[in-house]
Amino acid sequence: MPHLWVRAEQRAHERRTGLIPDGAARLIAAGFAVTVEDSRQRAVPIAEYAAAGCAIAPEGSWPAAPADAFIFGLKELPDDGTALMHRHILFGHAFKGQAAGQVLLRRFRDGGGALYDLEYLVDETGRRIAAFGYWAGYAGAAVALMAWAAQRQNRPCPPLSGADSSTHLLADLQTRLLATGTHRPTALIIGALGRVGTGAADLCTAMGVPVTRWDMAETAHGGPFPQVLAHDLFLNCILARPGTPVFVPKDAGTRPRRLSVIGDIACDPDSDFSPIRVNDRITTWDAPARRVHDTPPLDVTAIDNLPSLLPLESSGDFAGQLLPALLKLGTPDAGVWGRAAATFRDHMARLT
Repeated sequence: MPHLWVRAEQRAHERRTGLIPDGAARLIAAGFAVTVEDSRQRAVPIAEYAAAGCAIAPEGSWPAAPADAFIFGLKELPDDGTALMHRHILFGHAFKGQAAGQVLLRRFRDGGGALYDLEYLVDETGRRIAAFGYWAGYAGAAVALMAWAAQRQNRPCPPLSGADSSTHLLADLQTRLLATGTHRPTALIIGALGRVGTGAADLCTAMGVPVTRWDMAETAHGGPFPQVLAHDLFLNCILARPGTPVFVPKDAGTRPRRLSVIGDIACDPDSDFSPIRVNDRITTWDAPARRVHDTPPLDVTAIDNLPSLLPLESSGDFAGQLLPALLKLGTPDAGVWGRAAATFRDHMARLT
């Protein structure tokens, strides 16, 4: 049976995990070896993993893990250029032409390891089996509204901090909005029928924000989409891929518009297929909104670990979706894992 090694996340503010203690206990009962690294920032205490029967390792010790272990994390590996010999499970962001992704793939080539990208774990129909989508949408809409409230007060959007629960997040956001008065912005959500769009719409509804919900039917003609500029907020909930229409053209800032905040929740700003052409970089927890046009102001939020604003709720949801696949990790060349391995091999064959 496999050895699953859960590494500590090295990115600041990343408190999520893809395996919670109940799931670890189920894996151990099924015969797995499970090692969990200690972590200074993981939302789930390490003592709960120890109580579930996991072996505990020092933070960042995964490079010395047994060669046959699967190294499991969520976000990027340390950017130290070292060759990667293990089989890694993570969000690699390496299959859409991203420059950093190409560097990552070369590290796997140099070390002989493999990447099972969490974004490309799909069932027989091509549908993802596990995603943080709902909580990404929920948190992404909240951050866009925070940026809008700060803009209304002529100040920068303040740094973000994780919330203990969605109830706490809503209370904080309500306070920020009330400080601007009674007016509420209008929002257009593209991808509203998916998990990300559903989360974004639920947050907007909770805050009294009128929402226009678009999905494939409304965007099938390929654009242009003047309705985007006619709303205060635009929330992009569609992953960038070949054929994705451009929703916000490069010159949108200079056009007549009501639009003042773009929440790029899907967040692939450096992808060749990004539908948000006024921005080409992520924003951060310390500086959540980037001003891309001054008069009138147009701000973009593009944070690529949004669900970490709600680490406990998002981790529990994602881990529950992923666990059935983890239980099948003993056959990594078949089913969902086999499909992910084939995707990795295909992109490795194209690597220059």
